[in-house]
Amino acid sequence: MSWWVAVLLGIVQGIFMFFPVSSTSHLALVQHWLISRGVDIPAPDSAEMILFDLMVHVGTLVSIAVVFRESLARYIHNTVRGFLNLLKGTSEYDNTGRLYVKLTLLGMLSVIVTGMIGFPLKALFESVFAQPLIISITLTITGILLYWTDVLPARKVGLRDIGIGIAIIIGIAQGLALLPGLSRSGTTIAFALFAGMQRRWAAEYSFFIAFPTILGASLLQSVEVFQLGGLHSLSLTSIFIGFIVAAIVGIIALKLVLALLYRAEFRFFSYYVWMLAAVILYVTYRGVL
Repeated sequence: MSWWVAVLLGIVQGIFMFFPVSSTSHLALVQHWLISRGVDIPAPDSAEMILFDLMVHVGTLVSIAVVFRESLARYIHNTVRGFLNLLKGTSEYDNTGRLYVKLTLLGMLSVIVTGMIGFPLKALFESVFAQPLIISITLTITGILLYWTDVLPARKVGLRDIGIGIAIIIGIAQGLALLPGLSRSGTTIAFALFAGMQRRWAAEYSFFIAFPTILGASLLQSVEVFQLGGLHSLSLTSIFIGFIVAAIVGIIALKLVLALLYRAEFRFFSYYVWMLAAVILYVTYRGVL
């Protein structure tokens, strides 16, 4: 893979990881387009290219850590304190500590539910990378979800009100969003809002559970690539370039998305994905993809 291709794909991931329009579908579509133009890269559904996609996803985790650094630092501090006081059985195990321990356990539950869906269906989901027509359908579904979130009345469930049911619902949403075309952030935030969560907490919960989910998926994919004989068409340099570019671009994109989410303006993204789905149908029919 040439360095400019790694930069291009890093930019695509950095933008569309947080714009709720499915970064995986955009990566796959750009890869299909590059291949149709004679660019020498692995097939979108190959183990190597899926590993590249996951590693640029890890790059955008850096974006989350930067933008949410204060919330993340507060979360880590209170969670560690909560678990330590819980183990000690001291009276210092206050309400704040209990809350963050509870949120950590609920987040773990969401990730486990995601794994229960994603692991057995991994091969099926990965096969969609090679099928633009199915991506157009899943993008259309994403648009419906995004439009729906904007017309919902004010949500009232705060952090202290999140329970096992909501954690399971969000885990299911994230598991389904492993399917290319279904936006991970858009789907998890939408399901959280449907479950009654306030917009701010729906966003933060969604982005925080992305850490173990994406890191876990990257580890599993790395093992698969190693078992298949390692990297052949990709280099560590190209992966690193994509990682860095995705992290930098992602910081800007995430700040913009949060502003739109809090103002309930996700419907603009729904128009975009519907148009994109229509374009995919047209170019596929014409034999371009």
